[in-house]
Amino acid sequence: MKALVYNAPYDVSIENVPDARIEQPNDALVQITTTNICGSDLHMYEGRTAVERGKILGHENMGIVEETGPGVTRVQPGDRVSVPFNIACGTCRNCLSGWTAFCLRVNPVEGMDGAAYGYANMGPYDGGQAELLRVPHADVNLLELPPGTEHESDFTMLSDIFPTGWHGTELAGQQAGDSVAVFGAGPVGLMAAHSAMLRGASRVFVVDKEADRLALAESIGATPVDFTQGDPVEQILEATGGRGADCGVEAVGYQAHDQSGQEHPELVLDNLVKAVRTTGGIGVVGVYVPEDPEAADEGARHGRVAFDYGTFFTKGQRMGTGQCPVLRYNRGLRDLVIAGRARPSFLVSHELGLDEAPDAYRHFDKRDEGWTKVLLHPGQ
Repeated sequence: MKALVYNAPYDVSIENVPDARIEQPNDALVQITTTNICGSDLHMYEGRTAVERGKILGHENMGIVEETGPGVTRVQPGDRVSVPFNIACGTCRNCLSGWTAFCLRVNPVEGMDGAAYGYANMGPYDGGQAELLRVPHADVNLLELPPGTEHESDFTMLSDIFPTGWHGTELAGQQAGDSVAVFGAGPVGLMAAHSAMLRGASRVFVVDKEADRLALAESIGATPVDFTQGDPVEQILEATGGRGADCGVEAVGYQAHDQSGQEHPELVLDNLVKAVRTTGGIGVVGVYVPEDPEAADEGARHGRVAFDYGTFFTKGQRMGTGQCPVLRYNRGLRDLVIAGRARPSFLVSHELGLDEAPDAYRHFDKRDEGWTKVLLHPGQ
C-alpha cells in the first residue's frame, strides 16, 4: 500500500510499504477515505520528538471497514467509521473511568500510559496517512457514521481536533454565559472556539497573529485578538472591563512563539494566567512533552516549563491538562454534526490526494497563508 513515512526532520515521503493486516482477533482493517495533517504532526516533522525513521504518520483518520478479525462483533465490513486517535483497550481502570487517552494496556513504552496511531512514544502503531489502517480493539475504538459521503469533511474532525477543542473547554470548566479566551487559532484552537460557542459562551476571544486564522475565528462569531497589534492580555482585559475572561484554553503548546518568532514555552501559560479572572479555569490541550532536545532553555529540554505559578496560585485558578479521551465526546459531537448544529469543516483549506502530502506538510509547517487545515484522500 502507499503510505506517508517519516525519514528525517523536514523529510517525509510517499512509499510503498507492506499492507496493513489483521494481527489479532479483535482487529479491524479500515480503508482510509480521509486522513488529516495535524499540528502535532509537525512536532515530529520538525525533528522535535524521538519518532523513528520509517514511521507511518497520521492519527486523524476515517474510512470504511474492509475486514474484521473473528473477535469483532459490533462493527462489520462496509461500515463507515471514525477512528479516534487514542487506542484504548476498553477494560483497564482508566478506560472504564472514561480516560481512554491514558489506557494502561496498549502502550509498551515504559512510563507512557495511552497510545495513538503514527506518533512518537505512543506505541508501535502505524498511522493512517495511508491506504489502509489496522485498528486494534475495533469494537471499542470505532465510531459508526451514517453511510455514504455526506459530512465527510465534518466527520473527519471527530478523530481528534473537534473532541480535543471541546475537551479544552471542558477542562477549563466553561459554563453557559462564560467569556472564553482561546490562545492559538490553529485547528485545535478554532475547534475550541467553535465548541465554546456551541456550549453557550457569551463571548469568545481567539488570540493569534495569522490573519487568515483570525478571519476564520471571526467567521464563527469569535472576537479575533491579533497579538502583533498589542499585548493580548491587555486587549482581553480592556474588552472585559478589567475583570478578565471567565476561563481560557491553551491550544498552542510548548513551541509558543512571540511576535518576533522567538520561542518561549511558558508564554501562553503566563498570558492565560493574566487574562483569566480570579478563580477561573484554564484547559491545556496544546502539547507539552517531558523531553525536548531543541528547547530554548535547559529546563524546558527536560519538560520543566517555568510559568507564573505564583500568580496562578494567588488568583485561585484551576488548570486541567492532557490529551483528549475522544470516546468521551465523539458520539455527541457526531450527532451535533448530523443535526446541523456543528460545522467543524469551516476551517478546511485544502483537500488533496495522498501523493501531495509531502508538499502539503511543507506549506502547513511554514504557516503559509491559507493553509489552515489539510485533508488527504488516499483514494484520489
